[in-house]
Parts: sequence; structure tokens; C-alpha cells
Amino acid sequence: MADLIVRNGTLIDGTGAEPRPADVAIEDGAVVEVGPNLGPARQEIDASDKLVVPGFVDVHTHYDGQATWDPLLTPSSWHGVTTLVMGNCGVGFAPVEPGREEYLIALMEGVEDIPGTALSEGMTWGWESFPEYLDVLEEQRRVLDIGTQVAHGPVRTYVMGERGARNEPATPEDIERMAAIVKQAIQAGALGFSTSRTLLHRAIDGEPVPGTFAAEDELFGIGRVLGELGMGLYELAPAGVMGEDLAAPDKEVAWMRKLSAEIGRPVTFALTQHDLDKRQYQRVLELCSQAAEDGSRLRPQVASRPGMLLIGHQTHHPFSSKPTYRKLARLPLSERVAKLRDPEIRRRILDEEIPEADPRIAAITRQMETSFHKIFPLGDPPDYEPPPEASIQSIAAREGRDPKEVLYDAMLELDGRQLLMLAMIGYSDGDLEAAREMLQHPHSAFGLGDGGAHCGSICDASMTTSLLSLWGRDRQRGPRLPLPWIVKKMTRDTAELYGLNDRGVIAPGKKGDLNVIDFERLQLELPVLAHDLPAGARRLVQRARGYDATVVSGEVTWRDGEHTGALPGRLVRGAQTA
Repeated sequence: MADLIVRNGTLIDGTGAEPRPADVAIEDGAVVEVGPNLGPARQEIDASDKLVVPGFVDVHTHYDGQATWDPLLTPSSWHGVTTLVMGNCGVGFAPVEPGREEYLIALMEGVEDIPGTALSEGMTWGWESFPEYLDVLEEQRRVLDIGTQVAHGPVRTYVMGERGARNEPATPEDIERMAAIVKQAIQAGALGFSTSRTLLHRAIDGEPVPGTFAAEDELFGIGRVLGELGMGLYELAPAGVMGEDLAAPDKEVAWMRKLSAEIGRPVTFALTQHDLDKRQYQRVLELCSQAAEDGSRLRPQVASRPGMLLIGHQTHHPFSSKPTYRKLARLPLSERVAKLRDPEIRRRILDEEIPEADPRIAAITRQMETSFHKIFPLGDPPDYEPPPEASIQSIAAREGRDPKEVLYDAMLELDGRQLLMLAMIGYSDGDLEAAREMLQHPHSAFGLGDGGAHCGSICDASMTTSLLSLWGRDRQRGPRLPLPWIVKKMTRDTAELYGLNDRGVIAPGKKGDLNVIDFERLQLELPVLAHDLPAGARRLVQRARGYDATVVSGEVTWRDGEHTGALPGRLVRGAQTA
């Protein structure tokens, strides 16, 4: 008798095959049978008029700290994710020299906008080496499976101390020691090695991430370990990711191509569209195709919607540092909104100058005030592909008003809960056609959701739901994508990228991870601000309707958005065979 049977559903199995009616039986954590009229089970789910799909595999998250205290790993687990990979972009928490924990926290806070107070309060340490870190992670039960990479930042700092933190050149001895640590980490179960080369990634003190300027001897010296072992993947945030160096993509792809060819391992990196060169991504995709002809495996990670900042009374906005607004900022949202609707208070806030402020806040404010053409009310439910005429600038032009007035009034919509999308990257043409082109490229990988990160400015862990609902059903401003292709893109394809060949497909012998989805009802909700991190720190979270059930290793973990109490998740150590 099976432990669980999901009956009467429409199966999209993750292989790209067309949907078909089928029941799914799971026993001892694995799928044992797929077909019609299966026998009895100890537990059943009726999936009539529902889709049954594999659990989503999210390869780009930053739950490195949260994984030590939070068994639910929300918001990702609300969005069908049953396996996630962390340790991306060269930041992480192992190895760590005793007494240097706060430095790694400051590094993570600066790069990934995770409140340092939450990390300091919530993290349970108890390790020095990377294998010890894995041992600590393995002791805890979770709602989903996690895997991690070993990150350049902590490795470099552990070996080189202040020289590493300040990006001084590594000596041959330094490189040898770093390579040994990475080798130990991969052998213990790290899924790969990650680094960052973009100047946008900085510690809280403004210093670039350790490894940003690493020379080729360091990058290759570490990468060769993956080749020697025949295991692991090389992940990075590349130079030029936001157009800070227009020549960077060709140079970056050239060394990545050379590295992949030499070590025989995949190299994956972030790719998006930016305004300074709207077609640069096409050049990168072309170079990846050329590299594949020579046997190099370059896998650009791409997103399902724009890279954004969320503007509103719950997050950042251009009025937040003005004196009158600051007097109201601590009021509960409903009281603050009532005050802000007062015409005199409105006039004062709009007229006041912005005082000298923290340089980071001032830079964000300046960017908002010069980007009204790229700021759009998000709405409830959210619209992640709004037309140009919906921008704050277009509304202001039509109505003969100042864009700041339009923004002020828009922020008061939905009783002050309205959020506005500042489309920073991936929206240069005012639509998502560039995203479609990147998603459909044969060598691209779906990623960049950044679950667990950028807590006060974005909430993109829900990109899995966007890929399914926006691209598979709702898109009006361009072609949609076939559902079997979408499911494969974020299940089998992402699993195989990291060598997790035991999951991502619903077939006998595969891991019993799946979602039951009411596709017609599948809908993202508007992000909201929660103060549920340790020390009361805040983060944006976003739920979805339509996930009837999520199953991990044959155990039902979520039903209709509520946790069942099951915690079957485990640490994934290294590549997995079917």
C-alpha cells in the first residue's frame, strides 16, 4: 500500500511532455507508480481539475542565515519550492574564524539587504569549517530540502584576514589554501563554489565583496578543484551586471568560457537587461551559444519579471526623509495614512527639501526622483508587466500634474498598502520581451529570485509563481509560454544544473516532491511588510492563492497555504543520482 496517492489530477511531469491525466503514488519518500486507477493508499489527495507538477527547484537564494533558525523558509516555501540552493554571489557564513562572525554578517547585510540585527539575534553558530557548517544545517528539520555552495567571501577572509577582506592580491600560498578549503567543502557536500565580481556588491562599510577583483590565477586556482573532483558548479555575479562596465560582458564571458572548458564543469552567472545597453544581453547569449560549440557549459541565470525596488509607505520612497513625514513615520499605517491625506500636510511634504542623509538613502532617493517613467503602481493583484502609459510620469503628463504629486497620491491607494514598482533592470523596452528571449534561450537557467534577501526593498522569491501564472496564463502584452515548458524550466532543468538528478520529474524512482495547483485560481497577492524576523526586524513577504498542496518526500507540508506541521526537509549533500 502506498503512503500517498494524488488522484484525478492533470499531470505535467517536468520532462516537457504534454499534460495528461494520471495518478501519482509515493512510498518511502519516492514516486513508485504513475498511471490510471492506482490501488489504495494510507493518505490521498483529490486533485480533480488541478495540475500536478514536480516541486520547484530554486537555485538562487540567500537563506544562509535564516536556515539556522527558520524551519519554514518562507516566503519560498509558499510558492511551490521544495528544494532551494543558497550560498550564491560569493557571500555566506563558512568557514569563519572565531570572533569574525560579525564581519560575515555585515558582509551579508551589505550585499543582500538582510538585517544584521536579525542575523545577529537569530543565527545559531557553532562551526568554524565548512563541513562543520553543513553538520549544523543537517541537524535541523525543515519544510523543504536545502543545498548550499561554498562562497568566496568567507573563504578569502578566513585565509587572508584583512588582506582578503580589503581585496589585496592573493599569493600562490593563499590560493593553495583557498583551493584546499573549497575542495574540503565540495567533498563534504557543497554543491559548488560562488563568487562576486560586480561593484554593486559591497559590505555594509562600503567595501567591495572579498574576491571582487580576484585575478585569473585565483579564480582558476579555485575552479580547478571542481575539475579535479568532477563535482560542483561555479556560480558568480559577473562584472557589468548593471552596465557599470560596458566592455565587461565580452571579457567576463571569455574567462568563464575558458574556465568551463578547462575544468569541465558548468559556470552559471546572472544575466539581465539594463538601460545603458538594452541589447547587450543578446551578445552574451550569442557568446554562450558559441561557447557550447567548443564544449564549454555557460548557463546564464535569468528572471521571470523585472528587477525592481518596491516603493511605498512600507518600504522606501522619496518623501521618507522629509521632516514632516519623519514626524509621522512611527505611526501605525492607518493613522499615518489619515494624516497624509490632510491637504496641509500633503502640501508641506511636497514642498520640503530633502535634508542631508545617509549616502545610500540619498542615492536611492535620487534614483527614484529621476525614474518616474519607470515607476508603476503594482496593484492588487500585482501587475509585473504594466504598459508605459501606466507609469507615474505618463499619468502626470496626461493630468498636467507634477510627478511627485502623482506618486504621493498613488502611495495612499489601497489604504496606504499600495506598492509601486521601480523597474531598475529587465524593463528597458517597457515590456518583458527581453525576459522571454532570455528565458527561451536553450542555455539559460531560471533563477535570480533571491529568496531570503533584499528584505526591505523587493520580494522576488515568488518568481516561481510568476513564471507559472503570468507566462502560462495571464500575459496580455506578448506571447505566453507553454505550460509543460514552464514546469520543466523550474523543475528538471534547475535540478539537473546542480546535479540533483533524483528530483525535478514525476516518474517512478524520483523523489516524491510535487505541487497540486488550482491553476485557474493561482494568483499572487500584494507584498506586505512583516516584522517576523529575529529582533523584530522587518521584511517584505508575499503569499499566493491556488497552491492546494505541496509534498516533500511524500509528506504533505502545505495545504491551502497552511503548514501541516510536517518537516521532512533535509540537507542535500552534493550531486544526487536518481
